[in-house]
Parts: sequence; structure tokens; C-alpha cells
Amino acid sequence: PFCTDTRRFLTSKEQFHAYLRAGGEEEEEGEEKEEKKEEERVSSSQSEPPAKRVKAEELSQDGESQENAGEEEKERPEKKRARGQNKSRPCMKPNCYEQSRLCPSVTQGCAGQCHFGPRCRFLHDVSQYLAGKPADLGQSCVLFDTFGRCPYGVTCRFGQAHLGDGHQNLVNATLAQQWEGKVLVRNGLSKDLQQQLRKRKFSFQRAEEFLRGLHRGKGGKAMGGSTEVSNCTAAREGLGDSPNSRGAEDAPSIPTLGPLTDEDITKLRPCEKKKLEIQGKLYLAPLTTCGNLPFRRICKRFGADVTCGEMAVCTNLLQGQSSEWALLKRHHTEDIFGVQLEGAFPDTMTKCAELLNRTIDVDFVDINVGCPIDLVYKKGGGCALMTRSNKFEQIVRGMNSVLDVPLTVKIRTGVQEKVNVAHKIIPRIREWGASMVTLHGRSREQRYTRSADWEYIAECARIASPMPLFGNGDILSYEDANRAMQMGVSGIMIARQVPVGALIKPWLFTEIKEQRHWDISSSERFDILKDFTNYGLEHWGSDTQGVEKTRKFLLEWLSFLCRYIPVGLLEHLPQRINERPPYYLGRDYLETLMASQNVDDWIKISELLLGPVPPSFTFLPKHKANSYR
Repeated sequence: PFCTDTRRFLTSKEQFHAYLRAGGEEEEEGEEKEEKKEEERVSSSQSEPPAKRVKAEELSQDGESQENAGEEEKERPEKKRARGQNKSRPCMKPNCYEQSRLCPSVTQGCAGQCHFGPRCRFLHDVSQYLAGKPADLGQSCVLFDTFGRCPYGVTCRFGQAHLGDGHQNLVNATLAQQWEGKVLVRNGLSKDLQQQLRKRKFSFQRAEEFLRGLHRGKGGKAMGGSTEVSNCTAAREGLGDSPNSRGAEDAPSIPTLGPLTDEDITKLRPCEKKKLEIQGKLYLAPLTTCGNLPFRRICKRFGADVTCGEMAVCTNLLQGQSSEWALLKRHHTEDIFGVQLEGAFPDTMTKCAELLNRTIDVDFVDINVGCPIDLVYKKGGGCALMTRSNKFEQIVRGMNSVLDVPLTVKIRTGVQEKVNVAHKIIPRIREWGASMVTLHGRSREQRYTRSADWEYIAECARIASPMPLFGNGDILSYEDANRAMQMGVSGIMIARQVPVGALIKPWLFTEIKEQRHWDISSSERFDILKDFTNYGLEHWGSDTQGVEKTRKFLLEWLSFLCRYIPVGLLEHLPQRINERPPYYLGRDYLETLMASQNVDDWIKISELLLGPVPPSFTFLPKHKANSYR
């Protein structure tokens, strides 16, 4: 992908890592040295890995036929590619890096009110804690500078910015007053709700009413779903029931304030639900692991219109797991926000939909019918629902009957590579009551490889009308986005497309909106990482646990960011799907460092932002194809 005048950036694997080890001191200093290095590159190219060498040679011989290259490819021994997840990777939780932790009651200024008393396993002596606390990481605390107060007090790793005499936590009253009463992050899990879920005392009135219809043998088509979708003026069964006729067990589990209204008693008809008006908007897909709240803030700043939380497992939400509920959190800057649920059975999915409908603030709920991983597929969820039409129908109808917000569905072309079934399922999804469908132009067998089938997506968009259909797959530039919109889709979803997509190129949203290719510099990319770490410290905390959690997600993101090739080095625009470059030196040391696929170099970048890693620190990316040591 490199043009003629930028071939001087090409190098070998050995020289690439030698340059990084030397800290960028081996830069070219004259034409003679440049010519000498060019000769060294040619002579050392024989020692490069076969895949890298083949690409470099193919790009240098524009006029050669592809037949000879294909014969040479067959003769070379095939190297097995690393695929799948690193399931046995070391799992060091962020709180493991801090041996002695201070009791939260001391941090919050109420040490005498610790509920555990002498049984508390945390320290209550501030001096003892500070004696073993690691050194501060900087002189400026992002929480104190932004909100006027750092809630982490003496445990903050930037504590020198806001600790006074006697380790007193200082407050900037003027700045703190500006944020007083404002809710920055919504959709948290309260202790009361968590206890209700764990003790199974939460009332699922609507869901149980729907499920009773299933058990009575009415089936998916006679649950009121078809009647409600086709005839919005028809009266609902039981509309005249008074609120006093409910049993004590059906009383709402969450206390409410204010007068009783019709909305509290009467379920909305489909035509009365809030419409999901996102046609033509840029939709950031739900991205597992990397699609966290700080990353979504980055994409939102670059122009993403619609955001969605990471895939949440419905059974974990129903059990009140804090880690799963954290995936539902919504930042106040996310004006159009949804959550994505994964499940395999109508009872758990319907109950989970009712739970979220009553407890969190979202604009839509999405069903994941596109997840290809074995762990989900073998349990009947994700792509498996495309082959379980009865369960799929019951899930969509059940969730739609208990939600007051639009329900959307994300699917793939099918399970098998050459057997497309989406065009058969989409009309039924529309009939079941979904407000929108997103179609990923690959099958489950293809996962995230091969090219997305946009011709098929266009065919499905015509079949889905008048229901909106968003297309997903291989949106790598504004030109690809323009071609996709000409296919007749209502909008485009931007996800993790290899090698670019939102994870590798979050400024893609800006390129699409401004209709240009952005040759972003290494310093600008580093500023994006700075913003991510600041957002991470705001979200996960500025104590040791929060810093290491931010570092963990930063490293996961860097495992994708390293695949970006600067626009100024490309021979043709844009970079194409699965197009991997030979080893190259960037236009400066930082650009070269960001191009490294070595996990140790990612850790070096994290240390530039978050200070040195703990002594026992280890990291291995989630996916095998993303790094080597």
C-alpha cells in the first residue's frame, strides 16, 4: 500500500525493533545514509517473514502477472495463523496490584461509621496506608481539575494536586458548585435493586402475563403481537381493569412519586411508542471489551450520532451482577443511546427487557442475533437464534410487549457461508414488531474475515421496507460510506472492521461527515489516547485500582490501534480490508512506536500516559491475532 516516494519508510522486522529499542536515535541524517539503508533493506528482505516479504515484492512489481505469484505462494510452507481468544491468558484484576487498601469509609471522611467495625479487612490508619502507597503519577488530577473535588482523596494517584495539610482533601468550591446536582452517568445499579434481584423479589408483571400466554398453548402468533402490530386502534385485553384489582404480589417493586397517570396503568400500543428517528445517522456498533463508556465518548466527540452499550447477558443482569450492569451505563453526552442484550430463551429475555424498561434510561433496546462466538452459539444465543425461529419469534414479541421504547435486532446474513437466510427472516422480524434491523454482511462462519456482501444487504433493505435497515461491514472510509448509502440502506453501523473501523480509526466519523481523508499526525493520535485515559480516570477512578483498569482497557484498544497505516504513507486510498503492510518506519519515533504489534511497546505507550506499571504487571490481548512478544 506504499507509494514510490514513501518506500524509504519500508524496513525489515529486525531494523524496525532495533529502531524502537534505540529510542528513535537511528534516524536518517543524509542522502548517503539513506541510500545505504535502502540497500540494507533490499538485502535483509530475505530474512523477513514470508507473508510480509510477499506483499512488499508484489507492491514493487506493478506490471507482473498474478499467476507466478500464486505458484510461488503454493510452494512456500503455509504458516498457521493465530486465531481465536487467548483463553488461558493471565487474569490479574486491577485490585490485585494494591496489597493494602484504605477503607472507603476513611476516604469518604466518615471513618467512625465503618459498618464492619473491627472485622473490616481494610486499613483505617491513613499514615500506615501512605507509608506503603506507590508514588504519585503526576501533579495534576483530572477529577479535581474538572469537577473541583476528587472523591478518592488520599488514595488518588495524583493526590498531591488536592491534598493539603494533614492529608486534608481540598475542594474548589466554585468549580464544584457548577456540577452540583448534575447527573453525569446514568443507569447505575442501586443496592436496593441489587438486593431485590438477588432475593428474587422483583415483580415481572408484564413479562409473566406474556409467558402465561405461552404456557396456555397460544403460541408465538396469538400472544396479541400480530393484532397489536397490524391494528393500532384495537383495544388491549384488560384495558378496563382498575389498578386496585392487582394482587399484592403485583405491586411495583420500586417506589414512585407523583400522581397516578394513565401511563402507569395502560400499556402503550406500538403506534404510540416513541419512534426511533435515526435514518441517515452514524451508528457506533456495540463492541465487546473495547466499546466501553470512555471509548464511546471519544467516538461521540468525533461525530458518532448513535451509541450502544456493550453486549450484556440477560441472565447476569437478572442476577444483579455489578460487572454486567456496568455495561449499561450512559454518559450524559450520549443523546441517542441503546443497550444490547444477549439471550437464548423468551422467559429470561422478556423479564430482562421489563427490568430495564423500569429501571434505566435508554432510547432503544437491541437484540444480539449476530454474535458468532462458540460460547454464545452453543447455548442457543447470538447467531443460533436465526435457526431457532420459534424461540426467536417469542423473544421479539415478548420483549416488544413489555418495552416502552423501540426494539431493534442485529443479525448476520446466516450461519453458513454460502447459505443466506436473512432475506427470509427480515419480513418476519418486521411482522413481530421490531422497529429496525441491522444486517452485518457476513455469515457466522466468516466471522470478521472476507468482504461484506453489500449487494445482499441492498436486497434485504428493499425487502425490509418500510422498516429501516442499517448496513454493517467494511465501512473503512467516507467513500465506502457513500457507496453504502447509495445501496438504499437507512444508515450505516460502524464497528470493528479489520483493518480500520471505529476501533482502529475512531476519527472515521469525522472523515465521513467532512468527506475527506484525514492524514492524522502521531501527536494528534497521542492526544486522543490522553483524552481516553482522562475519561477512564473519570469513569473507573484515579486510585490504583482505577488507574490499572484504565490501563487494561487502553492496552486492549492499542491492540487494534496498531493496525492503522498513516494516510501519508499509502499508495492508494483508502486502506482495504485485511490489507496488512510490510514493516515500516513512521515519519517520527512516536508514529513508529504506535505501529508496533509488540505488546511490550503498547505497555511503553501506557507508561507515557499512566506512569510505570506495577512490578507484577502482565498483559496479553484478548485475541491471539493481535500481538506477539
